[in-house]
Amino acid sequence: MNAILKPVAPPVDIASASAAQAALRSFWRLCDAWKLGAHEQAVLLGVGRTTLYQWKGGKVGPLDRHVMERLSYLFGIYAALQILLPVAERADEWVRKPNQAPVFGGASALDRMLGGQVADLYVVRHYLDAQRGGKA
Repeated sequence: MNAILKPVAPPVDIASASAAQAALRSFWRLCDAWKLGAHEQAVLLGVGRTTLYQWKGGKVGPLDRHVMERLSYLFGIYAALQILLPVAERADEWVRKPNQAPVFGGASALDRMLGGQVADLYVVRHYLDAQRGGKA
């Protein structure tokens, strides 16, 4: 059987400045949806305010693997919420609502994520994946 071969797109270099700019554009949209202030943004990314404002101003070089890991968790959290709560406003508000699940202890998911550690992002992502029926 003859297969029609389609051209393969070149691999994306996730360590490039253009990939960093694209990732941060998505992050800024997430920040708007969740109504995050500059301090919250900096904590979630694990960077200082100076770096945050440089990035907002477009001065972006390649992101280190730690920032990329944080972004990956945040994008996964956002996506999971869109699946679990298909009304965008409800999904976006969920991060700020108090939650009685043991991993939150009455605080919000955002409070947990603002603990500052990558593990805090992981816990929220893992919780949402379990709620979706994924592996807990």
